[in-house]
Amino acid sequence: MSHRIGLRYRVAFTFMLFGGIISLAMGIILYGWTISMEERLIDETLSIEMESFINRYMLYEKTTPPSSVHIHGYVITEKTRETIPEELHHLSVGPHHLTLNDKGFYVVVSEKNHTQFFVLYDDEQIRHRERQYLGFLLSGVLLMTLLSAALGFWLARKVIAPVSSLAKQVSDLGSEINQPLHTSDFANDEVGELAKAVNRYRGLLSDFVERERSFTGDISHELRTPVAVIEGAKEVLLTNPNMDQAQLKPLERIDRATNQMTRLISALLILAREEPNKDNSVNQCPVEEVLQQVIDEHRYLLDHKPVTVSIEIEQPLAISSDWVLLYVVLANLVRNAFSYTHQGNVVVRLQQNAVVIEDTGIGMGKD
Repeated sequence: MSHRIGLRYRVAFTFMLFGGIISLAMGIILYGWTISMEERLIDETLSIEMESFINRYMLYEKTTPPSSVHIHGYVITEKTRETIPEELHHLSVGPHHLTLNDKGFYVVVSEKNHTQFFVLYDDEQIRHRERQYLGFLLSGVLLMTLLSAALGFWLARKVIAPVSSLAKQVSDLGSEINQPLHTSDFANDEVGELAKAVNRYRGLLSDFVERERSFTGDISHELRTPVAVIEGAKEVLLTNPNMDQAQLKPLERIDRATNQMTRLISALLILAREEPNKDNSVNQCPVEEVLQQVIDEHRYLLDHKPVTVSIEIEQPLAISSDWVLLYVVLANLVRNAFSYTHQGNVVVRLQQNAVVIEDTGIGMGKD
C-alpha cells in the first residue's frame, strides 16, 4: 500500500521546490554575470597597463616593465629572449590564460616594431574571491530554499485549512447521511460551494434511502398476507390422511418455498429498519449451525446427481448478525453451488474470517 502524502505537504513541497529552483537559477545568472564582468574589468585593466607600458618603452627602451604584487610585465627582444619564461614565447597577440609555476595568470600580448610585450595578472586572489562568492551564492540558495519551505508550510496551512475542515466534517459524519455539514463555517468561495454541493447530494441520498426503506417495509408487510394464506392452505392439505406420496411432493416444494419467502420477508424487514442494531442486541450467530441447516434444506437440489457434499471446519466461526440475514446469504451461495454442480463434489470450508464454497460446477463469471 502506497503512503499517502497530505495536500498540505504537497503544496509546501511544491512551493519549496519552486523557491529552490528560482534561487538556483538566479544564483547561476549572478555568478555567470559576475565572472563575465570580472574578466572584462581585468582585460580593460591589462589593456590600459599594456598601452601605458608600450608608450613608456617607445620613449625610453630601458624603462622598467610593470611589476607589482599582481601585475608583471615582460619585453621580448633578441637580448632578453632567454630570460623570459618559455611558456610566453609562442603566445600570439591578444588575451590568454596560462599557468606558470602552478599559478594562473591572465596574459595580454601585444607587438610593436617587432618587439613583443607581455603583461601578466596573477589570478590567485581572484579565484579565491570567486570561491568565496560561489559559497555565498550557494548558501543564499540553501537559505532561500529553507525560507520557501517555511513560507510554503505557513501558506499551505492557511490555504488548506478550509479543505481540511471540510474533510474532517465529512469524516466525522460517517454514515449519518441525515446530518448536514455546517456550511456557515466556510467562506463564500470554492470550498463553500463544495460544502453546499455535498449537502445537496447528501440530501438526495437521504431521500433515496428513505424511499428504499419505505418501499422495502411496505412490500414486506404486503407479502406477509399472501404467504400466510399459502401457508394456511398447505397446513390444511397436509391434514388430509388420504394424500399419497405423489401428492405430498408438490406440498413439500410449497413448504420449502413458503419458508424461503418468509425468511426473505423477515430479512427485508430487518434491512428496512430505521436504525438497525442500534441497541447492540444482536447475538453472536454460529455460522456452522446455520450452514448445516442451509445444506440440509437444499439437499433436494442434488437429488439424482452424483454429487457429494462435505464441510471442512478449519476454525469455528461466529459473527454478529441476525440469524435470518446470515441464513439468506448462505442459502444464496449454497443454492447456486448445488444448482450448477451436476457431478463431482461441493466443499464448504469454514476459515478464520471467511466461508469458502468450492465446487466442480460451471463456476461464476467475472461479472
